Amino acid sequence: MNLVQSSTRIVTAAVLAAIPIPAAAHPQATPGVAPAPPGPALQTFELTPSTGSSPTFSAPLNANAGAAAQGLAVSRRATRPFALVGVTWTDPRRRLEGTVEVRTRAAADGRWTAWRALDVDEPTATAPGSTDGPGRGGTDPGWVGDSDGVEARVAAEPTSRGKPLPEGLRLDLINPDAGWPAAVEITHRPGAVRRPGLPAAPVIARARYQPRPAPSLVTRAGWGADESIVTHPSEYTTDVEVLFVHHTAGDNGYRCADSARIVRAIEAYHVRSKGWNDIGYNFLVDRCGTLFEGRRGGTGRPVLGAHTLGFNSHSAAIAVIGDYRDIAAPARVTTVIAQVAAYKLGMYGNLATGRTVLVSTGSDRYAAGARATLNRISGHRDTGRTECPGDTLYGQLPSIRALAAAGPAGFGLARLSGAVRVGPTYYTRGTIRALWSTSTPSGLMYRFDVFVDGRLVVSAPRANRTTLLSLGRGRHILTVRAVHLSGRVATTTTAVYTDTAAPSYPGYPSVRVRTGSLNGSVPVRLLWAAADRGGLRSVTMTRPRVVSLGTTAHTQAGRVRLGRPTTWTLQAADRTGNVRTASTTRTAAVLPEAAATRTGRWTALSNRAFLGGTAMYATAAGSSMTWTFTGSSAALGVSRTAAAGRVRVYVDGAYSGVLDLRSASTQNRQAVWARSWAASARHTVRFVVEGTTNRPGIVLDGLAYLR
Repeated sequence: MNLVQSSTRIVTAAVLAAIPIPAAAHPQATPGVAPAPPGPALQTFELTPSTGSSPTFSAPLNANAGAAAQGLAVSRRATRPFALVGVTWTDPRRRLEGTVEVRTRAAADGRWTAWRALDVDEPTATAPGSTDGPGRGGTDPGWVGDSDGVEARVAAEPTSRGKPLPEGLRLDLINPDAGWPAAVEITHRPGAVRRPGLPAAPVIARARYQPRPAPSLVTRAGWGADESIVTHPSEYTTDVEVLFVHHTAGDNGYRCADSARIVRAIEAYHVRSKGWNDIGYNFLVDRCGTLFEGRRGGTGRPVLGAHTLGFNSHSAAIAVIGDYRDIAAPARVTTVIAQVAAYKLGMYGNLATGRTVLVSTGSDRYAAGARATLNRISGHRDTGRTECPGDTLYGQLPSIRALAAAGPAGFGLARLSGAVRVGPTYYTRGTIRALWSTSTPSGLMYRFDVFVDGRLVVSAPRANRTTLLSLGRGRHILTVRAVHLSGRVATTTTAVYTDTAAPSYPGYPSVRVRTGSLNGSVPVRLLWAAADRGGLRSVTMTRPRVVSLGTTAHTQAGRVRLGRPTTWTLQAADRTGNVRTASTTRTAAVLPEAAATRTGRWTALSNRAFLGGTAMYATAAGSSMTWTFTGSSAALGVSRTAAAGRVRVYVDGAYSGVLDLRSASTQNRQAVWARSWAASARHTVRFVVEGTTNRPGIVLDGLAYLR
């Protein structure tokens, strides 16, 4: 069934129902009874000379014009359901120089609205020779919401100097629900899929760049486009040099839940009323920031539209649903405009802040063949004599250009999980998760590329901010590149060192007796050497007590009790968390002087100050004392006084030097000489009295050693 009905039939029906229907008489839904059909998609009413008690026009009439030129009207009447209105005329090249006003009756409560003007802009916006054809001239459509009554009037401008109104003026009413379900589910086509992260990518992987993402939008199927009325194939221009910004004018108080219906109504008006092949705009966006696919042909292709008279080639257009002469578009709307601009312009290497020259095919501002220098993001008014897209939205275009052309803002590497940063370098055992951030909205981003040593390993969608990487051993350069839809990029680079080997101990931990007091315990020194190719993070002694040893120290002094086996354990950790431990165990013992082999003259001394309460004293030169033991380290115990002399030292039969036991004050139980070996073995140490002049005496108090 053809939903387009002739004006004669509709007017006849309207005259029979010319008396307004009270709101109480409106049919109500009855449970169990199917609702009435939604009515035709298009109703048309001829505008005829106003007579009788027709209301006074908002604009003054032209006193020099005839009745037909002066005022035309559609009297108040009931109609079938509709939600969008417009006035069209026969000659698309004519401009209506006058005022067009309508008022409608709300279907919900029967109340009539105040008079509202419909915007009268330039002649038809179709491209010469396109399948849109010349069509009809027309006002911008006005969304009025669900209505079932209408009244309209048209007046010529006083400045028209008797010029008649265009012929064939008619009032067109569009029902967006004709032939469609009562509710059409809005279906978004996302430009990128949100994923928590990408799988680990080894550096040898061959990656491909992400395809250019389309904006997230409601598809034609999503908003319920009537594809049956689009009779010709889509047409294409060669590229997109300029994005034109429009507004649809009309009411800003519409519900965003009705946006899909508004888009359907605009499609029907452009096709059924104005005679075009399809909706004129490439994109539409509502006041809530929801983007809608416009003209058929593919959002990623340069579809030839019918939106900007004389400049449809080499361009695309986005229309903001509503009137933005006096109010600003919300940030969510300007962001969507910037996203579409960056997407369409950046596709051809055009920066949104740039300018270009287009050749007009003929408009009311630029004659055919004239060259127009335009901003890459321009308003409709830049090429035609129109208020579109409204003063306020037009004033927002500079900030929209800046947003669309900006590179990724605030971009940087936020964190490398699985790695430790030391100075400018990160250290890892191989698997890391790179996390990056940018303050630029995801909708304005193209992709994120991850390079390892200059080779692409991951290309992540614009919504991603993280990926896993598996790195081989050694040093690598990690680069993350953010690519804006405009083509601008930002990069961040850091060095990553992969270390899978645990630290080593070039100097295995060893314990030696050291000099010091033998009062109740034996003084010892722990020695070690830990190393790691990637660098040490820490060295810790975990036994016999916990001590943080740092990474530069190699010795630690301590004491051990006699006769108890003691274990020293070290734990070395590198910067990536690899850990290696090493241990050594020793037992401290003391051989008393009584256990030594003596030569010469020795005198036993008894005093609680000595080890075990006794010691041996000698003054005669050549007197000696020899101990034989099995161990890895030993120290001589003595008492030191101001009158003490010297002894010669022999180790395993070899002369080792002279030891002077003199001290300014008396010090008992002192380890004054120490010797260590790489491993525990049987050793002999001998101490021979020198008989030093004026201080020949010495006191020996045992031999401390580790076994």
